[in-house]
Amino acid sequence: MVEQKTIEAFLEVLSSKQPVPGGGGASALAGALGNALGRMVGNLTIGKKKYADVEEEIQGLLSRMEKMQAQFVALADRDAEVFAPLAQCYSLPSSTEEERDYKAQVMEERLYDASQVPLEIMERSVEMIGILDILADKGSRLAVSDVGVGVQYVRTALLGAVMNV
Repeated sequence: MVEQKTIEAFLEVLSSKQPVPGGGGASALAGALGNALGRMVGNLTIGKKKYADVEEEIQGLLSRMEKMQAQFVALADRDAEVFAPLAQCYSLPSSTEEERDYKAQVMEERLYDASQVPLEIMERSVEMIGILDILADKGSRLAVSDVGVGVQYVRTALLGAVMNV
């Protein structure tokens, strides 16, 4: 599981010959990093007199982002779970017409399953970009650059997921 690995351990397995984790897991992790920066900005905003008028809204965003953080991490793990069976399909025999038909059927099923995770990463990323937009407008001015970095991470998650589909 991604959440149980150190960053170093994740990078080590990501850079190996193993098929998972791959681009999907890295995309989900990028979303989680962008989310974490959004949460940091929210936490830097609440409790400040200057932002008292938006504190309730920021608290609500923090609650949403906390759930989304867990979703991004879970999606990184889920991507590995659905891609591993797909990777195995490529080595199925295809010498006979029957074998080719079977391989095509299995590939179609597993490709569909594998495409669902990046689609969900895209959905979470679009939602997260909306939250970061609010934080750029209403969050702590001292952390606006962190919102910008968060947006770039989430854009990476979104674009990576698009490529995986």
